[in-house]
Amino acid sequence: MTCACGHHHPPRHPHAASGTPVALKQPMVGLTGRLTCADAGQMMTALSLLPDHMRLSREEPGCLRFELWQDEDPLVWHLSELFVDADAFAAHGARTKASAWGRESGGIGRDVHRHDVTPVIRRETRHDLDAIDALLRDTFGGEDEARLVRKLREQGDLALSLVVDAAGVVLGHLSLSPLGAEGPAYALAPVAIAPKAQRLGLGGALIHEAVAWADTAAVVVVGNPGYYGPLGFKPAQLTSPYAGLSLQMIGDLPKGSPVRHAPAFDSL
Repeated sequence: MTCACGHHHPPRHPHAASGTPVALKQPMVGLTGRLTCADAGQMMTALSLLPDHMRLSREEPGCLRFELWQDEDPLVWHLSELFVDADAFAAHGARTKASAWGRESGGIGRDVHRHDVTPVIRRETRHDLDAIDALLRDTFGGEDEARLVRKLREQGDLALSLVVDAAGVVLGHLSLSPLGAEGPAYALAPVAIAPKAQRLGLGGALIHEAVAWADTAAVVVVGNPGYYGPLGFKPAQLTSPYAGLSLQMIGDLPKGSPVRHAPAFDSL
């Protein structure tokens, strides 16, 4: 739909993902609802102040999603928000109260519902592809990882693609691809968690889910031993272009045996 601000806003639909829940120390906080203006004057207030309010909200370190879109009725806005935890939500409230939007929008009606959000791990769907691309670019600061995952998918080598879904927001992604080896094996790469959602345990939960899926197959990763060691990975003495201290493995492959990554890795 096209709203009074002149922009096109696609319709939003409620999102209830199923998957493996990720236990957090504190639940994330979600907000859904709507703002209702009483007249054209309030609508103009919203049109003038909401763009800045949205920008500032999205810049908050604990804000994972902040969306406001106008209904077919131009006096009504819908909202969908997600915060890392209750502290982040409280910080958002304090900033909002002191802002121009907070000072001047008090007369606008609000029907807003707060709810706890528990992220889940699930398989990717075709609806996630753009979000996965954006997550990989944002996390790694470039196109290489996004290009790698796209090539793995296009070449039929994306054996497992998992996302962390929090109320429809893709906060994490993990890929397993077949590894040529003397036994069943997969390469774990890349693993990405949205910068604002790091240090919550989402990455470890993704990796545990992937290792469980791989079952008795070996899982090989190139990464920081300080991170992967506590997750059960051990130094891997394998013949590979990535051989060295950063090559690690869960599972059993013969010492010194060669391993070969999927062709998509050749372009890295």
